Amino acid sequence: MAQPKNILVIRLSAMGDVAMTIPVLRAFSLQYPEVKTTVVSRPFFKPFFNDIHNLTFFAIDVKKRHKGFLGLLRLYSDLKKYKIDAVADLHNVLRSKIVRTLFALSGKKVAATDKGRTEKKALTRAENKVFKPVKSMFQRHVATFEKLGFSIDLSLPQFPEKAILSNEIIATTGKKESKWIGIAPFAQYESKVYPQDLMQQVIDDLAKEKVKIFLFGGGKEEIEKLNALKNEHENVVVIAGKLNFEQELDLISNLDIMLSMDSGNAHIAAMLGVKVITLWGATHPYAGFKPFHQPDEFCITANREQYPLLPTSVYGNKTVAGYENVMRTILPEKVVSSIQSQLTEN
Repeated sequence: MAQPKNILVIRLSAMGDVAMTIPVLRAFSLQYPEVKTTVVSRPFFKPFFNDIHNLTFFAIDVKKRHKGFLGLLRLYSDLKKYKIDAVADLHNVLRSKIVRTLFALSGKKVAATDKGRTEKKALTRAENKVFKPVKSMFQRHVATFEKLGFSIDLSLPQFPEKAILSNEIIATTGKKESKWIGIAPFAQYESKVYPQDLMQQVIDDLAKEKVKIFLFGGGKEEIEKLNALKNEHENVVVIAGKLNFEQELDLISNLDIMLSMDSGNAHIAAMLGVKVITLWGATHPYAGFKPFHQPDEFCITANREQYPLLPTSVYGNKTVAGYENVMRTILPEKVVSSIQSQLTEN
């Protein structure tokens, strides 16, 4: 069979998961410049793919045109016009399964990412826990492309150039005259969020340095919390609500380091080649979601000697009685020193 010339890539959500496909797709485009990729995802994520060569972005309309089973038939019909040769389903949910099956029935080669549910369950269960790293999502996506006949090497990644900041962004950030630290203190689930009083200590300590700190988040409730974390510090700027998504990406690409929970912001910073320190509560980097190309020591985890059932969840959506305060075992001093040591290395 001839090598595919145009691969359909499906990854619809969530933000961090979509961001985790970027290093793989960027490497693919550099290593196979003659092969096109057509990526199906939600329109909001289009800016993620801007720097990838030979890639066409197709925005799915899940609310109208592509809603429901009939909508998926329309999606298949819409995508056929792109002369797809093969399908890499990096999402592997019911919706994407239907689309890839329609392509398979028309004779196209298809492959789907194995999410490794069995190994992840063994890692997070309370009894007979198997505490060892499972394959990363990046390795899993690479394996999907291998099924289609493409081997991808992620060992020497290339990242996009730092974005040139527009005057509109600079009006919010000021010109870069010191080290820039990003802090994204929120996550989808409470079990992954560093307690606000401890995060306040981290920010207060870092603000004493000759640095500028940018706080990321979204929504009214988070903005209120960010304004409280800003405290009286002149060198701390709340970004939430002031820049659009694409502008935030440009700012993140100019950071010297990002401090994040196990959340989408960690993966966005990593895909842009920024150093990322992550804090882990109920979840753990062993589950395969460690940000791309970041060393193990950048992942600061809760104390397993004190809380031996950790990790209790892959995504942070499960709570275990008595494990509400696991993140309090991560000392603010440890977080601050980890960031400081990396800033001096830059």
